[in-house]
Amino acid sequence: MKILFATSEMAPLAKTGGLADVAGALPRALAALGHDVAVVMPFYGAIDRRSVRPRLILPEIIADLPIGRRVLSVWRTGLTGSDGEEIPVYLVEDQGMFNRPQLYADHGREYPDNAFRFGYFSLAALWMCKGLGWIPDLIQCNDWQTALIPIFLARLPVLRADSGLGAVRVLFAIHNMSYQGICPRLTLDQLGLPPETFVSDELEYYGRINLLKGGLVFSHRLVTVSRQYAREIQTPEFGCGLDGVLRKRSADLTGILNGIDTDEWNPATDHRLAANYDAGHLIGKTACKRDIQRRFGLRPDARRPLLATISRLADQKGFDIMTEALPALLEDDQGGRGAQFVLLGTGQKEYHEFFRNLADRWPGRVGVELGFDDALAHRIEAGADIFLMPSRFEPCGLNQLYSMRYGTPPVVRRTGGLADSVENATPRALAEGRATGFVFTPHTSQALLAAVRRATKLYASQPAAWRSLMKADMAKDFSWSRAAREYERVMKQTLR
Repeated sequence: MKILFATSEMAPLAKTGGLADVAGALPRALAALGHDVAVVMPFYGAIDRRSVRPRLILPEIIADLPIGRRVLSVWRTGLTGSDGEEIPVYLVEDQGMFNRPQLYADHGREYPDNAFRFGYFSLAALWMCKGLGWIPDLIQCNDWQTALIPIFLARLPVLRADSGLGAVRVLFAIHNMSYQGICPRLTLDQLGLPPETFVSDELEYYGRINLLKGGLVFSHRLVTVSRQYAREIQTPEFGCGLDGVLRKRSADLTGILNGIDTDEWNPATDHRLAANYDAGHLIGKTACKRDIQRRFGLRPDARRPLLATISRLADQKGFDIMTEALPALLEDDQGGRGAQFVLLGTGQKEYHEFFRNLADRWPGRVGVELGFDDALAHRIEAGADIFLMPSRFEPCGLNQLYSMRYGTPPVVRRTGGLADSVENATPRALAEGRATGFVFTPHTSQALLAAVRRATKLYASQPAAWRSLMKADMAKDFSWSRAAREYERVMKQTLR
């Protein structure tokens, strides 16, 4: 297959969230399966030209829009595939549109012309294919920023009539339903879309335009980042106002759990760790625990369970219930063997204050780093015994996957990708070797506390069972090669 991956961000060039990680990994994994893959994204001013060393390949593309003519150019850089071959990454340049301090917002305020910016980028990506003479069989679009691609293909007469682009199929990937690209009706006119698209069955949404809705309606198939999230977004609680649209498309919607970079996240080779280890030789994890206890000023005690959280500090991530559960957990001193806790993250200011106070109240038991440090994140994943991730909702989640990779069983709420990736440690699941963590369902501090206590009890009282749990975690396959095979299957269905 010839596959174009259209995205608003891609690691390591430009990143604000998990989409960038997917865009940097999935194209590589698809290319490793033998497909002809390319990526297209905007050429942001924030991209370091010296490091990407782009080549100008299309110096001038004229875009005649109702609001005037714009001139753009296309540059090429690349991703190195697993076989050493370069995967093309095309960068669409328009200084007025993309040479701004940030990708989507400045000082916390979204750019008011974002809908036009990314609609224009979507149209430019299609004309780029014509200019290159490379017409993909399939375009994977990602979130609202590229949702106009299937709309243009379906509703612009010049594209529908094109012998090449008119046959292109579209797979639309939903990474987070919360962001939808809602904008004024005027955006339709600015981009040259016919007025008949402003109806409730297409783009109209309470008197405005909803770009994500258009992507869901016009794409041939839909995919999201976990099976559970695919079910959840068809309900009013998680559908963010588009659950009805998704229920109509339920036969075309597939959930595929994201992968992780198993070379980057590998305790056997990770150079950031105090000691390396694997499932057959776990002794190095003890050294990693001592390293984290020293780093955060905790009492060095191998027998105390060390709990950890690495996260954006926000209600969505479950900090509303965590702040209620942690004090009660720390009161359980268990004869001097009570749990320790470390946090790495930044976010809402009220949580900053809470965790500073918690560390002051429990010196030697609680360590807090308000910020983000990638190397420290690796060290925490390796050094912790138990990882806490009680999200209110979580489309996929990555930290629970990193934790299992490092033999650190997670405590998670049964939602989204957490439900799909973590097998609850019931007595039967433990006996059968299927258990990988501790799962609770109600979004309450009591349910979280009960799950953590189950975990700490097993850690303290059944060391053999705990080692088996760690090994089951480390045996799971969360690689991108697994995810890519599932994407390949869905892409072939899309072409049929």
